[in-house]
Amino acid sequence: MLSFANAKINLGLLVTEKRDDGYHNIETVFYPIKLYDVVEITASDSFSFRSDGLFIPQGGANLCEKAWQLLSADFELNPVRIHLLKNIPIGAGLGGGSSDAAHVLILLNQLNGLNLTTAQLEDYAAKLGADCPFFIENTPAFASGTGTTFAPIALDLSKYRIIIIKPDIHISTAEAYQHITPQIPTIDIQRVIRLPIQEWKYHLTNDFELGLFREYPLIEKIKHKLYEKGALYASMSGSGSAVFGIFEHEEIDLTDLQEIGNIYYPVEL
Repeated sequence: MLSFANAKINLGLLVTEKRDDGYHNIETVFYPIKLYDVVEITASDSFSFRSDGLFIPQGGANLCEKAWQLLSADFELNPVRIHLLKNIPIGAGLGGGSSDAAHVLILLNQLNGLNLTTAQLEDYAAKLGADCPFFIENTPAFASGTGTTFAPIALDLSKYRIIIIKPDIHISTAEAYQHITPQIPTIDIQRVIRLPIQEWKYHLTNDFELGLFREYPLIEKIKHKLYEKGALYASMSGSGSAVFGIFEHEEIDLTDLQEIGNIYYPVEL
């Protein structure tokens, strides 16, 4: 069985509160984009995991393996071989690892006939990471709490072109939160997202940017460059370091940005 695990971008991201359990409450809009990893699961005599493509730093089990372990603790699963072809950059704020894990849960549910509901799959996904549950339904959503409470958002950006630039900077979630001071929101993301896209740059902010721009000026430079190229809206995604721009036109000359980051053009498969 084969699945294309897509990335996401964050449209606005507010860190509203540090919780007693050490996690943070946030408000954001998750939007799925057409930049993919490939997850393949095949029957095998024993469980195994392999990845190709972009290098994944070692240090414990991959989220795909953890997804298998999570379900196998509750169900008698048939042994499988999981093969991941990694294309979504890591440490980018694009949710690639979370998407991979969510798609493994979905495939294992189908392969083993577990008949888990969407809500049950989201509960399992939440145990793997804050972004993971979003990729179960994989539709635009306003997320709150730790990023696992969703409300659907009527948003379609298909007529626009989204371009992503990922500098050679890896930012862990833990590092990103070191620069954060939670605060009560002064904007309503759900209201702002209904404004014309041209208005978003005046209202829609990512709380991670301020501290990380000081630490990594190149990320801020990329954002400014995207606006210079005509982006209607540009922002760092999630906890970075990838920056995306939403453009109205197809033809954008990004030649001078090739030296400061890898450029990704999400497209339909």
